[in-house]
Amino acid sequence: MEASKSIALVAHDNMKQDLVQWAEYNYHTLLRHSLVCTGTTGMMVDLAIRAKAGQDLPPGFGIHRLKSGPLGGDQQLGALIAEGKIDCVIFFWDPMSPHPHDVDVKALLRIAVLYNIPMACNRSTADFLISSTILDKPYEPVVKDFTSYIQRAVP
Repeated sequence: MEASKSIALVAHDNMKQDLVQWAEYNYHTLLRHSLVCTGTTGMMVDLAIRAKAGQDLPPGFGIHRLKSGPLGGDQQLGALIAEGKIDCVIFFWDPMSPHPHDVDVKALLRIAVLYNIPMACNRSTADFLISSTILDKPYEPVVKDFTSYIQRAVP
């Protein structure tokens, strides 16, 4: 990982305002990194950061927006993780509501763990992650070697 990270921001509907408030509070730090968001979350975070930063907005600032989570955005994000294009994930998920795309969310969580990607699923963990001294430094996560799995004998 380079010093500037690619940070994914995701939130379920009932948690979008919480993530927007968190992004507004941390916008100075977020502006030093590349941001990737799913659907509506990306639009809301983009507007909030632009309003908060005003004249401090760096040239070329933009958020790479994926599809909405239920429309494939979670899977797009999982693919970006597998391709090594995401360095950490902030995912404010709602543990109190059922989600029609729950299997996609579980797949996203699984792929992030598989590739050893730091992930925050609530505000406290996101605060710890974004305030880490490692965030603004090069870092190389340890990723397991799955060669033996790939080369296993399949009956």
